[in-house]
Amino acid sequence: MNITSFAPLAVVLPILGAALTFLLIHYPRAQRAISIAVLTLTLLLECWLLASVWEGGTAAVDIGGWLPPWGIVLVVDQFSSLMLVVSSAVSLAVLIYATGQGMADGDRDAPVSIFHPTYLILVAGVSNAFLSGDLFNLYVGFEILLTASYVLITLGGTGPRIRAGVTYVVVSVVSSVLFLIAIAMIYGATGTINMADLAIKLGDLDQGTRTLLHVMLLVAFGIKAAVFPLSFWLPDSYPTAPAPVTAVFAGLLTKVGVYAMVRTETLLFPGDALNAPLMVAALLTMVVGILGALAQSDIKRLLSFTLVSHIGYMVFGLAMSTVAGLGAAVFYVAHHITIQTSLFLVTGLIERRGGSSSMDRVAGLAKLSPVLGVLFFVPAMNLAGIPPFSGFLGKLGLLQAGVELGTPLAYALVIGGVLTSLLTLLAIARVWNRAFWRKPEDAEHPDPVLLAAPEDSATGDRAGRTNVTLLPRTMVGSTLGLVVFGVALTVFAGPLFRVADQSAEEMLDRSPYIHAVLGEDVPVPPVPPAAQTGPRQQQGQPQGQPQGGGK
Repeated sequence: MNITSFAPLAVVLPILGAALTFLLIHYPRAQRAISIAVLTLTLLLECWLLASVWEGGTAAVDIGGWLPPWGIVLVVDQFSSLMLVVSSAVSLAVLIYATGQGMADGDRDAPVSIFHPTYLILVAGVSNAFLSGDLFNLYVGFEILLTASYVLITLGGTGPRIRAGVTYVVVSVVSSVLFLIAIAMIYGATGTINMADLAIKLGDLDQGTRTLLHVMLLVAFGIKAAVFPLSFWLPDSYPTAPAPVTAVFAGLLTKVGVYAMVRTETLLFPGDALNAPLMVAALLTMVVGILGALAQSDIKRLLSFTLVSHIGYMVFGLAMSTVAGLGAAVFYVAHHITIQTSLFLVTGLIERRGGSSSMDRVAGLAKLSPVLGVLFFVPAMNLAGIPPFSGFLGKLGLLQAGVELGTPLAYALVIGGVLTSLLTLLAIARVWNRAFWRKPEDAEHPDPVLLAAPEDSATGDRAGRTNVTLLPRTMVGSTLGLVVFGVALTVFAGPLFRVADQSAEEMLDRSPYIHAVLGEDVPVPPVPPAAQTGPRQQQGQPQGQPQGGGK
């Protein structure tokens, strides 16, 4: 039996784990052990899936014996399997971090009986969204992860968290309603919601109807991905949640929206019909997001704005509709999930060690905790795109693709990308200079008791402040593991770029996906010329043929 037949377990295992941890509500240690074991097993399965599709190509699994386009189908290709591996690796690191925090705090901020089942349901929703082969099942995946996120974002029940949760719920419901209306309209126009079947039938619709459906899906996914001007909700929603929740939200939830945009743009609406508006949105997302980051004094809010800003790089790669651009975007998505999550986990450690995440109050952290300084510095430089990190490689790939495309908008995006990268470095340098490098007495609101008083060797507490203790080893260890994973993306950038390039070729070709779902004898409609004339095809690279090399 082919390993891809076990793809549904990527969704089923977290759901079963959630049910089991809920039954063990009075046994916190058992809950922790089961949650970590389930996610570890899921990650190993997904690594196997990635290896399988890298060698054997795209595969589809029909659920319940119902053949497509009528039944539910899960599709495993290089893009979806790569997203599964990266998302599960990040989710596992965050879970270990949250477990350490819960044990250190007595589970005051994240009750074990609520957190572990909900967290596993969130992971199941993310996996279902990545594997979905039809629009309604994609909608179900979104609703699963969003329902879990509603609970996680309000853990602790504080006023700011409830207010942020209300904003998050309202925006999420609006985007979900738009998505559901779009699905109904697509079904009414074509009689199907299977994405492989839609790839064939949408081309038969008149241009006006097709454009309307295209725009509705883009708006729905743009809200979820936090693309400007639909990103207004994110900076106020994420920073109020507990550190591990903020980290997993920042790393994963917006990327599921980006994944949905990539999948529908390449499979359902190939060509350049809305590429120009997408490029404009990408440029505005980059610039407005990073300008917002520069205006922040709180590290969480600053990182939330950089999260919005760097979504623009991914949309830029998608909007080029070339193998080079899309491949770099796929690489950048994997990079950004890891690095952004790492930085939010480090911010949680900063808040715990320094008593605040505000740069007006925190100073001298490099001397107070050198390990914390290293944990921040490495992913921060990676996010800013400093050579030789993966952030530099991903941005370089995007900029090269933009130059090769050679349109005025592409050149504008190249300039915007360089400017955004420089401003990201400036924003990160401000955090380092103010929170880590300067002396405590130079802070706007210095706390000399917190930063200068001697520690109690037994408890790690500082005189006069009992709420700031030495960092738990589990939290530091999980953060270190994720930082190392981010560095590994640089070390193994060659193989990762090969996966990204091959997945981009397959997505732009469309025939591997359609044939895996509907059968080899189904004719694939031609892709509009604009989607075929990427720089590498112009250089003589046959479309859909693996290049066999990385960047």
